[in-house]
Order: sequence, then structure tokens, then C-alpha cells
Amino acid sequence: MSYLGYVFIGAGLWSVINGILHDIFVLRSEYGKKYDRELLRLLMDGHVLITCGAIQVCSYSGLEKHENWAYLIAGIATLSLLIYCGMIWKFLKSVVTILINAAVLTLLIISFVSK
Repeated sequence: MSYLGYVFIGAGLWSVINGILHDIFVLRSEYGKKYDRELLRLLMDGHVLITCGAIQVCSYSGLEKHENWAYLIAGIATLSLLIYCGMIWKFLKSVVTILINAAVLTLLIISFVSK
């Protein structure tokens, strides 16, 4: 699966961009007018997306070389995003993010088993 690294770049960029957009919209909303616990919680949601997405992007070079560390960190970041989406499901149905990360996790497992 020589394309696996590119798949993770795409999935990671999806999360990073959505995290940045989330934070922008939060800061422009009523929540952004006052620094309090609710604003911090909402900004942390964007931070989770940005951080996990950045880790997925950073795993590119290792995935291209089939290095174990890359499989590990890519898997942890992807699983973290799936857990996060499950935790916020009641408030926000992130179907596309779930589908993307379920697909890349499946590809990651298949690639790791077949290497």
C-alpha cells in the first residue's frame, strides 16, 4: 500500500482544517467574547482535532518506509479521533470524520498485517 502515507496526509489535513475552522467559529461566537471554562472547553475540541490530525500528517514518512513507530502513532491518533467523535456524538454527529478515520484505521491495520 504505497499510497497509505498520502491517505494519512489527507485524513490529517481534514482534521487540522476542521479544528482550525472550529476554533475560528467558536471565537467569533458569543462564547468567544468571554474567557471562561466553556470557551476553554470548546477550544480544546478544536485542539484535539488539530493535534491528532497533525500527528497523522507527521506519520507520512514513516508509513512510506513501513516503520513500526509510524503505524503506532498513526493508529493512536486515528483511534483517538474515533473515540473523540464517539464522545461528542450526542452533540455533534461527525459522520464524515468517523467514516474517514474508520477507513484509514482499516487501511492501516491491513497494511501493518501484510507488511
